Amino acid sequence: MVERVVFAVPGDLATPTGGFAYDRRMIAELRRLGWSVEVLDLGDGYPRPSPPTRAAARAQLAGVPPGRPIVIDGLAFGVLPDVSAVLAHSHRLIALIHHPLALESGLAAEEAQALHASERAALAGTRHVVATSQATARLLVRDFAVAPDRLTVAPPGTDRAPPARGSTGGTLALLAVGAIVPRKGYDVLIAALARLADLPWRLTIAGDRERDPAAAARLDRDIVRSNLSGRVSVAGAVPADDLAALYLGADLFVLPSRFEGYGMAFAEAIAHGLPVIGTTAGAMPETIAAEAGVLVPPDDGDALAAALRRLIADADERGRLAAGARAAAAQLPTWAASAALFAGAIEAAR
Repeated sequence: MVERVVFAVPGDLATPTGGFAYDRRMIAELRRLGWSVEVLDLGDGYPRPSPPTRAAARAQLAGVPPGRPIVIDGLAFGVLPDVSAVLAHSHRLIALIHHPLALESGLAAEEAQALHASERAALAGTRHVVATSQATARLLVRDFAVAPDRLTVAPPGTDRAPPARGSTGGTLALLAVGAIVPRKGYDVLIAALARLADLPWRLTIAGDRERDPAAAARLDRDIVRSNLSGRVSVAGAVPADDLAALYLGADLFVLPSRFEGYGMAFAEAIAHGLPVIGTTAGAMPETIAAEAGVLVPPDDGDALAAALRRLIADADERGRLAAGARAAAAQLPTWAASAALFAGAIEAAR
């Protein structure tokens, strides 16, 4: 008998973010395991959906046959506590939490509190919850009253990748990958790099500029104000082949995120044998092996500038971390293993 599951996503599944990339790959892996997966597009605008979008999502989810498991991406699920309350008794609800909504950077305190309350209420109606890291799982238990026995950690997998070749000509190629949103800390990165004008480097930022146009505009202003227009390139969202080429041509990956529920871009960098610079926030200490990178406190421009200066100037240190990254790459989770965990979570939601 073919197992059937509905996978509800907050918009176009092709959206170029880590969360959607996880959803796309997990759907493909579940199908490879023999599951029949129906994808529901719940509409755009989450976590601030319009009333018509919210109503349409409610109607779509209510139309799923009773008893059928429904996986709902947390970007939408966290703001649909009414749907959770109505369907909890008739459907097998599984929430997929990439990171709690209230931990997005740049939120006013009132909105963060409202999102926390909404997500906690929505999670109360689930049969099971999937988190993408142990760090996020701990937050769900501690702050959202999710019982450990109805919680599964299914981290993103990472495909094996060829080692980065690096740059030529003496100017180091720095790479940052992630949507242009406040949580990624691009403002801290540009401020730190502005202090390193005496060193030979260039930075490419690859990330969706449409998620937060205000943040994208601020990044552009920061680059101009710091006199870095000739050294920083903002490529926007790039196709997979172009992104792979950026990893292959890089010498160092850096992203001073204020929070990561896992950090898929960091894992991808490590898979390419790149030394990385991240922060101590969220799941990054779990994703980034100590021998593969350097972690600094979030929002600490001084520490970030010091780490960048050291690694840009010291080829031996970069080489040591690159060797550590190549060793750590072999220990990264595979998609097949994560899909097996995810399938188990669906089966547990009975």
